Amino acid sequence: MKTTYNIKVWKIATYKGARGTTYTVRWTLDSKEWRAPFGTRALADAFRSELISATRRGEAFSLTTGRPVSHDSGASSMNWYDFAVRFTDAQWHRTSGNNRKNVAKALTPVTVALLRSQPSSFKPVDVRTALREFAFNTKRREEASPEVAVLLKWVERNTLSMAAWEDPAKVEEVLRTLGTKLDGTPAAASTVKRNRRVLNVAMEYAVKHRILRSNPLPKGRGTTPKTSSAVDKRSLLNAVQAARLLDWVRRRPRGGRRLHAFFATMYYAGSRPEEAVAMHVADVRLPDEDAHDQWSELVIHTAQPEVGKNWTDTGEIRERRGLKGRAADDTRVVPGHPSLTKILREHIKRQKLKPGDLLFQGENGEMLAGSVIRRAWRTARQEVLSPEEFSSPLGKRVYDLRHTCLTNWLNDGVPPAQVAEWAGNSVPVLLAVYARCISGQLTDLKKRIEARGDLPELPAEG
Repeated sequence: MKTTYNIKVWKIATYKGARGTTYTVRWTLDSKEWRAPFGTRALADAFRSELISATRRGEAFSLTTGRPVSHDSGASSMNWYDFAVRFTDAQWHRTSGNNRKNVAKALTPVTVALLRSQPSSFKPVDVRTALREFAFNTKRREEASPEVAVLLKWVERNTLSMAAWEDPAKVEEVLRTLGTKLDGTPAAASTVKRNRRVLNVAMEYAVKHRILRSNPLPKGRGTTPKTSSAVDKRSLLNAVQAARLLDWVRRRPRGGRRLHAFFATMYYAGSRPEEAVAMHVADVRLPDEDAHDQWSELVIHTAQPEVGKNWTDTGEIRERRGLKGRAADDTRVVPGHPSLTKILREHIKRQKLKPGDLLFQGENGEMLAGSVIRRAWRTARQEVLSPEEFSSPLGKRVYDLRHTCLTNWLNDGVPPAQVAEWAGNSVPVLLAVYARCISGQLTDLKKRIEARGDLPELPAEG
């Protein structure tokens, strides 16, 4: 840590603004000015007195923090790499596979930004891969090859200490790194926001364990890019487009009928992909074939998101979890449209499925793979849609089938509270995501407003 004894402490500067008066202590270290604003003169006087006392004791000042070395936290005694590994391990056992992966993705560019020098003996892509897949993976760290271990030892030796976070300029530099991709172009706002969220948790962990005095990340509006959770209306499918896409999937030679039933469940029942793949035959309540009401019921109680075998405790590609945003053993019951009832009944009979079997299976009876689902949907779009439609957001993601279903429910007049229950969302989230997609009710709404009538005519004065 660089220090200096060349210190000058100036008088307190008073600034009277619209929001109140600010008292700023000013001092210079080797001609570089430092400032510390306070809300009261008493606080400013106390802080200025501490600086003057330190100079009288002959104490050195840090050129990184601008404060007397006695004020320094434990940051200088721990380097960033060791802290990041410690933070990863602390988070590992209490978070999901997806969260573990996101932590590794966020810490990797931060670590590269906090290297004293860029590696000359290793490729940048190899450094990032080693950090993401081994250093910040508690499960795999000890499995690293000798070459990766050597690379990580180099990173550990060449990483700045945690005192770097006490330098505002360095903090700004790291945050700029989080906002750009490797090629220098801006990163997606959602990615930046996710990385900032992970980094903020890491900084709070550092404060809690007395490694940093305070969280150095800037707070308030404008510190993170704005993101919108609202569905892009252009991604929604109309009935004809959905019918053509599902029909093409059904006629697909390899596994087409199984995938058709899977996609139809998302379109008619609004299930998430990770919920649909986890359903068993017993979770489908079908009416008798000769019953008048052909609506079925789907009991959704489990989700198995695909996160990768390197990030799960079991070593499986998918991680078994409860429903999103609900208690561990919670369930929800969703009505199955008569068209879906017919599709699922035929699917169960054709595949000769038993109550304990997975409802949607891969070719060998295993759980349907995400790569198979995405590949089939992408091919269907390419074959069915026009070139302009294919290059547009129209049904671009499998998840857009769920978005279309929930939008249709809302447009059909189903109360938002009921849609939220069927979809597994809260009402505020539902409205925030789908409010822009609600249509077809304007004429009726105008009539209701018009029925209220005009203001009554008042008697003429005098």
